[in-house]
Amino acid sequence: MTSPTIPRDRCDYSAIVDRPPLKLPGGARVVFWTIVNLEVWDIAKAMARQVLPAPTGQPLLPDVPNWSWHEYGMRVGVWRFFDLYQRLGIQPTLSINARVCEDYPRVAQEAKDRGWEFMGHSYEQGPIHKESDQRAMIGRSLDILEKFTGRRPLGWLGPGLTQTYETPELLAEAGVKYIGDWVYDDEPTVIQTAKGPLVTLPYTVELNDIPMMIVQHHESDHLLKRTIESFDRLYEEGRERAKIVALAIHPYISGQPFRIKYLEQIYDYVNRFDGVLHWNGAQILDWYLATQSGAKAGGKP
Repeated sequence: MTSPTIPRDRCDYSAIVDRPPLKLPGGARVVFWTIVNLEVWDIAKAMARQVLPAPTGQPLLPDVPNWSWHEYGMRVGVWRFFDLYQRLGIQPTLSINARVCEDYPRVAQEAKDRGWEFMGHSYEQGPIHKESDQRAMIGRSLDILEKFTGRRPLGWLGPGLTQTYETPELLAEAGVKYIGDWVYDDEPTVIQTAKGPLVTLPYTVELNDIPMMIVQHHESDHLLKRTIESFDRLYEEGRERAKIVALAIHPYISGQPFRIKYLEQIYDYVNRFDGVLHWNGAQILDWYLATQSGAKAGGKP
């Protein structure tokens, strides 16, 4: 039995200051990458997370209150997202359980019609390490999304960013080109698998409404505060080398009526600045691969 390939062995350590600076077209400084997450929570299973703990600590199935909380996002919250991004002319990346196409075709079709990029996010919401056949689940998920959209997704995000040691090989084998699970850098990087390289894009657990609002219990305006402070620093650093600001949101959280205005204010602030590109994951991938091809052609490391 071969030893598993641990994450550290998939890529060399690289200090960002030791790399040639990445440059964006037109002298831009920052890519603002918006990721909307859409999930299916099976009412017959334990919920992916809880806003309301079980009374007296006794879990109950079906977990109607927490399922209903999530369902609000699909019925109401996501339409606030659609309105916002339509007004802004932004086409986000959609991290989507493939089962959304089956259970919520109205929502999935709206995202398709608006030109959002579909990124694989498992079949339904649940940790990767609990999948009995991970290869089959990945293939099934990508096949459903390809049939629905007409294009096979280039990207993948594990539910809760979960992976096992063999996940990168299985994703590369299935045709995935980039992942968001490795949140260890401001820039894209390349990791090696036995089935070919994968690009990691700078997804986020810091500018993400799940840990911020549901785990850390910050006030609603903290998403605005933290995103602006992150953007300000990365925009300044972007004078010398390109930076990526990722923002990850969920309709049952940031789509709530008392939070949506703070999400809107993030874009009002960011769009005051010159040199900001609103790209999806596929666009970031294409740009990064082009910079690497150019560096090799020019004889740079």
